[in-house]
Amino acid sequence: MLRTHTCGQLRPEHIGQTVTLCGWVESTRDHGGAVFIDLRDRYGITQVVVGPESGQANVDAAGRLSNESCIRVRGVVAARLEGKKNDKLATGEVELRSEEVELLNDCDSPPFVPTQQELPGEDLRLRYRYLDLRRPAMQRSLILRSQIIKEMRDYFAENDFIDVETPILGRSTPEGARDYLVPSRVHPGKFYALPQSPQLYKQILMVAGFDRYVQVAKCFRDEDLRADRQPEFTQLDMEMSFVDADDVIGMIDGLVARTAKNILGVDVPTPLPRMTYDEAMRRFGHDAPDLRFGMEIVDLTEIAKKTEFRVFRGAADSGGFVRGINVKNAAGDFSRKRIDELTEYVKHDFGAKGLAWFRVEPEGTLWSPISKNLEDAHLAEIATAMEAEPNDLLLILADSWNVTCKGLNGLRKRLGAELKLYEPGALHCSWVVEFPMFERDEEEGRFVAMHHPFTAPRPQDLERLASDPEACRAQAYDLVINGSEAGGGTIRIHDQEIQRQVFDLLGIDEETAKDRFGFLLDALRFGAPPHGGIALGIDRWVMLFAGLENIREVIAFPKTQRAYDNMTEAPGSVDDKQLKELALRSVSVKS
Repeated sequence: MLRTHTCGQLRPEHIGQTVTLCGWVESTRDHGGAVFIDLRDRYGITQVVVGPESGQANVDAAGRLSNESCIRVRGVVAARLEGKKNDKLATGEVELRSEEVELLNDCDSPPFVPTQQELPGEDLRLRYRYLDLRRPAMQRSLILRSQIIKEMRDYFAENDFIDVETPILGRSTPEGARDYLVPSRVHPGKFYALPQSPQLYKQILMVAGFDRYVQVAKCFRDEDLRADRQPEFTQLDMEMSFVDADDVIGMIDGLVARTAKNILGVDVPTPLPRMTYDEAMRRFGHDAPDLRFGMEIVDLTEIAKKTEFRVFRGAADSGGFVRGINVKNAAGDFSRKRIDELTEYVKHDFGAKGLAWFRVEPEGTLWSPISKNLEDAHLAEIATAMEAEPNDLLLILADSWNVTCKGLNGLRKRLGAELKLYEPGALHCSWVVEFPMFERDEEEGRFVAMHHPFTAPRPQDLERLASDPEACRAQAYDLVINGSEAGGGTIRIHDQEIQRQVFDLLGIDEETAKDRFGFLLDALRFGAPPHGGIALGIDRWVMLFAGLENIREVIAFPKTQRAYDNMTEAPGSVDDKQLKELALRSVSVKS
């Protein structure tokens, strides 16, 4: 070994010992005849003193060291001088008095220093990711990721789950996001697809009798990206046989409680609270509501129908909705300019026609530029419905159901963060259950599966598959942590007749079904057990547990929001010989 200890290991009990450290030079300070080096590795920082006793050649060499150079130092551990201890460092009571400094590798002038206070732009950080990963914050995130995955593996192993790897090269089943396709050299003109999830394989494993399966799986989706989404991502995939939704949810409740306790030291009471999809949309406008604070949506549509105010009455009479949120004790903090910014936000980001607002006056009445268009009695009804108190700010949208949901959810999330309505380290975990089986594809005018086409309906909704599909609710459940979907799962269809009915509703005929999913449909004919499971987004778990907002901060080598790797410059072009072997040719595309 080139080193005897790490840079975060030395303590007073090591005083007098001769040790060897390896690491990167964080900084050097020349104190006239002696050079002080802060030596860093992922474990911590140790102060190294290169003084006259080590020889002038060593002192001179230490003075020439550039930051981020990799060095090896041998010396004797000594107590720091009185008054020179550093309480901010775990190693702050000692220093290493060098006898020998060896330069393992010099560092060119770096484009940025990993320890600098102000970070450069993300593009530069991703281009030089190996430097960015030296940052303690990045290292903490990846260590946290490793710890969370270990907790997950240990938990499922203790509960008799079998870890099974499923294929990366599979069959394209175009449902949901676009597949990443891989051309086959051996089968010209044919393509593999990278898995969007191991969904079909894990169902096959249930048919095969592996009643408790788990896997840390790499998944791929060619979809539009955002701060909490990547083209390749990692999920904890789990499936169980002979269970219902309560069994799966209960298993994950235990995992959440264990992980929160062992990783963050936070007690999460179980069972986690549950809310139906309909309730979540009604109260919060989103199927993954942030429950760390209130500010629930209030429906004012019936009041709006009584008014003569064209904006409210017009929306209500045309089948739309009038809904709002109460920003408690905030009227004095919101200038007209700030309210105008919120108005532009809901118009630009969510397609709202505008944003109505009222300030609650000291006597409890509502005032805004539109107050004159509403009778006092109707203003009083609005105040009562929204539990308005002096200095509250009422924000109201009059629009379609979808726009009011999206707009008010957006306002709620934005204001919750801006007004610091929750503690930074708060962790709120809950379930949203009973999702609709289907939703309408407005462009094609047909049903699509809200989750996937193998989701089982609730037993009490089986008859509705034929009579009223839109009212049919699924045995589906999403885990929500701090307003983000941290996992989603369903009980699967194991009955061939029910599967056929669902395919019919989705417009998947027998021939298409056999072509896309034939191996699964065949398997369901051979004694398939009732089964269900869930996929947990590991990247999002780590992001949420770390209190971060960008998923790229918890992935070692992420892609940009344009699905590009700045460091390796992938995707890249390939030569004609490779294309010819794959029976492909390159076609230029105009930008």
